[in-house]
Amino acid sequence: MTENIHIHRLLDEAFHGVDMTPDAQDLKEEVRANLMARAAELESTGRTPADAAREAVTELGDVRDLLEDTGPSSPGRLDGYAALQQRYRVRPKPGYVVRVVVWSAVAVVGITLGILSAVGVLPLVVGGEIALFGFASTALGMLVGDSLAQETTTNHPMPQNRAGGYAGATFLGAFGLGFGGLVALGALPMWGVVFAALGIIASIILFAFLGASQTNRHKAWTRQAYQNEPQNRFEREPEAAARFGIYTVGIWTLTFAAIAVLVFTVGWWWAPVAFAVGFALWMFVLARMLFGSDKSA
Repeated sequence: MTENIHIHRLLDEAFHGVDMTPDAQDLKEEVRANLMARAAELESTGRTPADAAREAVTELGDVRDLLEDTGPSSPGRLDGYAALQQRYRVRPKPGYVVRVVVWSAVAVVGITLGILSAVGVLPLVVGGEIALFGFASTALGMLVGDSLAQETTTNHPMPQNRAGGYAGATFLGAFGLGFGGLVALGALPMWGVVFAALGIIASIILFAFLGASQTNRHKAWTRQAYQNEPQNRFEREPEAAARFGIYTVGIWTLTFAAIAVLVFTVGWWWAPVAFAVGFALWMFVLARMLFGSDKSA
């Protein structure tokens, strides 16, 4: 990737009038590296190099505030990460708060009414029960997608398409679990397990793909604050995270295939055994991937 030359000019302008002590010069070089990384992220979303540079510098804020953080602490003043978090705090937008309340209320009402109907308290047909869980699953998906698309203190907002992918994965997983619950409560016959398994498997596959292809959303000041902390293996080796995503898809696909076979052959009471085996294998693979020896070792 080519170097964004606009960063150098804008950074010099930001530091204009600042006494360039050794500490200030060190900070400037650290900021330059962070701005280059952030500008590259913005360019990957379609912005021009000039626009990406301007936006990255704007997000940085006043460099004099950063210089104050590197100096000695004054009485009653927050230190280090807490001070940075306080300065860059992002307050939730009123519209987002309202939507979160609405999505949460719809999900709670849908799940509650669906369960009451499934156990016979409310006289609803099976189609009505499925519709209630569908509304609840949609609300949960919207809640997840809307939350990821919001800017936070430490993270940039997730692109709408990717946030929509997480919303869809949540919907599939919740709807699949809803079908499974209706089968467990006796509101649906055993063939409903097939739809439950399809929804959950599709959800796991989509979550695995989104997780394995997720890029760093941390803001520049957050990356700078954590630059001296050790990373986990998935951050050091993105290919390890991708392999774990593939293993996850394979393990859960086989698990739910085994559940479907067991349900239609020896009985549904064997399904929890297959699920427990699949979960144990998944956790074993996770432990091996996270705490195994690094390829560079």
